[in-house]
Amino acid sequence: MKDFSLVIPVYNESENLPIIVSEIDTLKKNYNKTFEVIFINDGSTDDSLPVLKNLKQKRDDIKILSFTRNFGQTAAISAGFDHAQSDIVVTLDADLQNDPQDIPALIAEMEKGFDLVSGWRKQRKDNFFVRTFPSLLANCLISCCTKVRLHDYGCTLKAYKRKLVLDIDLYAELHRFLPALISWLGCKISEIPVNHRKRKFGKSKYGLSKTLNVILDLITVKFMLISHRGPMQIFGRWGLLFSFLGFVSGVLTLAMKVFNNFDMTGNPLLYLTIFWMMMSLLFVSIGLLGELNLRSYSQSSKRKIYVIETVI
Repeated sequence: MKDFSLVIPVYNESENLPIIVSEIDTLKKNYNKTFEVIFINDGSTDDSLPVLKNLKQKRDDIKILSFTRNFGQTAAISAGFDHAQSDIVVTLDADLQNDPQDIPALIAEMEKGFDLVSGWRKQRKDNFFVRTFPSLLANCLISCCTKVRLHDYGCTLKAYKRKLVLDIDLYAELHRFLPALISWLGCKISEIPVNHRKRKFGKSKYGLSKTLNVILDLITVKFMLISHRGPMQIFGRWGLLFSFLGFVSGVLTLAMKVFNNFDMTGNPLLYLTIFWMMMSLLFVSIGLLGELNLRSYSQSSKRKIYVIETVI
């Protein structure tokens, strides 16, 4: 078995692929670890797949997974984990901004007993207002919400213990939240500075438009991190709180009628009591429906979030 598997998602990176393969060759010559290389063609519309096939003809240490269409980076990374043959998986961007020569440092850090080692692009070479500043805000927000403090959640260059990720259902763009999801399992996480380079060819797939997706996915992850309590324990608590508030406002409404002869129909507290009780019923109902859905989901078979057309 190889020491680790290198997983590289590819989407319209035809000009970068020969260079990154050359850099990987340099790494192999100078590093005493053995590893396999898995390229995932995520529905590229340029010549990425022909370039990969051409590179494959010249060597037998490359595996290519080609999707039927663009499923996104999360699906590509998930496919890489599913088809990796090693216990350790390293993910790397194909845009040449990640440096393969940082991989030995990630592996060395993992050998200290960590389950996930994340790269930190300490000196980023991106546009500050379009990429770096939104990334800083996103990292602060994610760290505060998940309680997993990392400087750079968005760095693709990471090393994982494969068995941990296989237990996590990935979809949407949840790959960036893997450190938070893995931390819920009680695993040890580390972060080390890595090199970051300017993009030479192609266009970035990220920008300000991704910020909204990050916020929405963060809400999902936050719920996933507390969902072990069960939907009823989450929504039921709010239901009990609203029920208590409704009871208090109802008692006050009756007291004002009995002791001050205050007209109940004109008392705002009466309508507030009705509102709180309706909210209580709503949240308890959501909790019950959530429990039913959770039980149905846990009993159903898992479905992959991608479709592979060819495996080379």
